[in-house]
Amino acid sequence: MSAVNHFVHGPLTPVLAYVMSCMGSMLGLRLTAQAHASRGASRMRWLLGAAISIGGTGIWVMHFVAMMGFEVEGTQIKYDVPLTVASAVVAIVVVGTGLFLVSYGGGRVLALLGGGLLTGLGVASMHYLGMYAMNMSAHVSYDRRIVAASVLIAVVAATVALWFTLRVKRAVWITGAALVMGVAVSGMHYTGMYAMLVTVDAEPSAVAGADALDFLVPLMTVISLITLTMLLMVILSPSEEELHEDAELVARLELRRRATHQQQTLPAPPTAPVPPQQRPVRPQPIFGAPVPEPQPIFGTPGSPQQQGFPQQPTRPQTRRR
Repeated sequence: MSAVNHFVHGPLTPVLAYVMSCMGSMLGLRLTAQAHASRGASRMRWLLGAAISIGGTGIWVMHFVAMMGFEVEGTQIKYDVPLTVASAVVAIVVVGTGLFLVSYGGGRVLALLGGGLLTGLGVASMHYLGMYAMNMSAHVSYDRRIVAASVLIAVVAATVALWFTLRVKRAVWITGAALVMGVAVSGMHYTGMYAMLVTVDAEPSAVAGADALDFLVPLMTVISLITLTMLLMVILSPSEEELHEDAELVARLELRRRATHQQQTLPAPPTAPVPPQQRPVRPQPIFGAPVPEPQPIFGTPGSPQQQGFPQQPTRPQTRRR
């Protein structure tokens, strides 16, 4: 039985792996918060970015950074390129599937548990597929009880991570959730590594595959650059609170515009009809008979008699003889 050393470089690799896991988890949570504030194709793009951040950086890069400190005395370790790339794809796909399932599941408990189970099993598959991608002149076996414990840790960690994506939106809580997720992912990795039993062959042979520095470092660099690019996109994008405030402002402006339009299109109110001019009524005395209208005394209208002058008596004319 050969000695298996997980910390060749001391605490450097576990600390660096934990930092990478926290960074990927933090960015993934931030992207999911952005996805919940978006709709349509934009929401799908943010969720895809979250899958790359959590699955690619928070899990896969963390795994192989930790593997930089792994060593088996008496044999050389190399990596199978197709299997290693497949492990990265598995990590991204299963995390993305869990995120989409939970995000579009309306936050229901069944969707959360199903997404956590699927994602946890996928993360465990990624881990052991990455371990299987190691080529060495030795026989590798696993303790089944510890393997089961690592799978259980992966499922619980994935469920908690997906729950965080639904509930955590503020920067302070995202940071705390990312620290917890980093502990869970790192704990799952080193639990699975502890289950590994290696027996070096009596006659070491040539080992096929790619060296870690020749293959893993460039691949991890590419994924890290993608992660940094998405981080810049998140920083430059408006937050959920800003999007909510903008939506409220647009709604108020639209209501004001509609009210102004309705006021301009409504007909003018009808005016009350003006009553026709009536003939003035002559005042009547309170007591007594009504005062009659003045009547002409003699003659035609306009004569002195009508105007009220007394008529002079006329002498009878006598005829002279």
